[in-house]
Amino acid sequence: MDSMEIQTIAGLTSAQVDHKNRNMRRALAMISGKWKLEIMSILSQGALRFGELKRAIPGITQHMLTQRLRELENDGLVSRKVFAEIPPRVEYSRTDLVHEVCPYMNGLLDWYLDQRHNKRATES
Repeated sequence: MDSMEIQTIAGLTSAQVDHKNRNMRRALAMISGKWKLEIMSILSQGALRFGELKRAIPGITQHMLTQRLRELENDGLVSRKVFAEIPPRVEYSRTDLVHEVCPYMNGLLDWYLDQRHNKRATES
């Protein structure tokens, strides 16, 4: 039997599992990294200028915020709009992709809070 034909427990071939894992890593890379989820969560409330966003995230440096915004923009999760004004004004907003991922982000938060609550309950 060819190795591609060997079925795993989940009913997938090892090649299918590898493909699924590769896609999972790519998906997580888009949203993982310090501050990314927080930035997306804040921008899901509405568009903000850089300074407003920086003030909304205590502890983030200007360099880190710039870096994360660029990554999120490159992945299509954040849009950057430059207004032709003097001085120039730039606003960042979430894209439809963030709108689509928000229920999963909220689900992750709910899961975390449930686990934290359950852990405290068992420690008492």
